[in-house]
Amino acid sequence: MTEPDHNCDDALSELYTYLDGELNDVVVAKVEAHLQHCSPCLEAFDFEAELRRVVSTKCRDKMPDEMRAKIFAVIERLEAGDQSAPAGG
Repeated sequence: MTEPDHNCDDALSELYTYLDGELNDVVVAKVEAHLQHCSPCLEAFDFEAELRRVVSTKCRDKMPDEMRAKIFAVIERLEAGDQSAPAGG
C-alpha cells in the first residue's frame, strides 16, 4: 500500500519546516508536488516566504553595545550559579 498524497492540512502543517529547509527529500518532494496542484496552498507558502524575506532584509536593527554587554554579564553570572542576576535591569 502506498502512502496517500499530501493534502492541504499536511502541506500547511509543514509550512515552516519546509521554508526552513528542515524536511527530508521525500517529504519535500511530496510538499512540492502538492503545491504544483493546489493554488491556495501555493499562495500561503508564497506569502510566508515573502514575509520572511521582508523581515530578514528590513529588520536589521543592531543591539547597542552597552545592552549586549549587560546581557552577556547576566548570562555569565547565571552560568556561574549566581541566581541574583537582575531580571529586568
